[in-house]
Amino acid sequence: MIESETGCVDINRMEHDIKIRPMKKSIVCFGEVLWDIFPDRRIIGGAPLNVALRLKSFGNQVAIISAVGNDYLGLELTDYLKSQGLSTDAIQISKHYATGEVTVMLNNKGSASYDIEFPRAWDKIDVSAKDIALVKACDIFIFGSLAARNELTHHSLLMLLQHAAYKVFDVNLRAPYYSIELLKELMQKADFIKFNDEELYEIGESLGSESASLEQNMYFMSEYTGCKRVCVTKGRHGAALLYDGEMYYNSGYHVKVVDTVGAGDSFLATLLTYLSVTGPKEALDYACAMGALVAATKGANEKIAADKLEEMVRASAQETH
Repeated sequence: MIESETGCVDINRMEHDIKIRPMKKSIVCFGEVLWDIFPDRRIIGGAPLNVALRLKSFGNQVAIISAVGNDYLGLELTDYLKSQGLSTDAIQISKHYATGEVTVMLNNKGSASYDIEFPRAWDKIDVSAKDIALVKACDIFIFGSLAARNELTHHSLLMLLQHAAYKVFDVNLRAPYYSIELLKELMQKADFIKFNDEELYEIGESLGSESASLEQNMYFMSEYTGCKRVCVTKGRHGAALLYDGEMYYNSGYHVKVVDTVGAGDSFLATLLTYLSVTGPKEALDYACAMGALVAATKGANEKIAADKLEEMVRASAQETH
């Protein structure tokens, strides 16, 4: 798997064509929806949006709670979501704050760094009775740390977490928009936590872990937070999953990286989808394969055909036997 940061959606390329056999889940994603500004293009992005789109490609029922400005960027963004079959009913229109924008810089290895404009509409997400009902009815509620950088959206997130049956925390550390106290608060409310390896070590050290072992830090984090399901991505070296006391691994898939933007978001969406029908090891294999395939394409949500995903997983399995 090739790890991502917050990601983007190429609005000229996204298609939903992956068909598998899981029971369709009702999933709500919460947080930032925005435009990522590259040197040569601008594309729709935000980790919650990328996760939602990949989840939708698997046939899940998906909604997003967020906010955009009353501007042409907000209109274009919501029109795109509608074209992808995602409901915009829970996306608020702000009269006082503009639609989110992020300047994305890619290094010579395709890894991204970000300059995130503040404040923007998604910093001012309020909660309605309809939002609470939506979260109460869903199977999975997915949230990240970046959306909690502002007091109002942070408060709204805490309100919604009270009503969620299964809470997935996608840790996305974006300096200076987090603190260890915020992360502790959110981790302790989660049923499933996803880190990348750098995030795991940084947070583990801040909380008192003295181990240099990835596995020991995962166990430490699980014990500290009370969360029994912890996943850590390791870039091109794959991922590890602690799932109800058992550890599972995938060592990664070799691809030529175009850019890593959005790969981790597709990884998470694939992992959660496959966990509904396979064992944790198989789900991790598919998730790492999807992350690698996305990293080998331009943009966060390039069309990935089901047979291509299957082919990568099966080829790797044959090599190991």
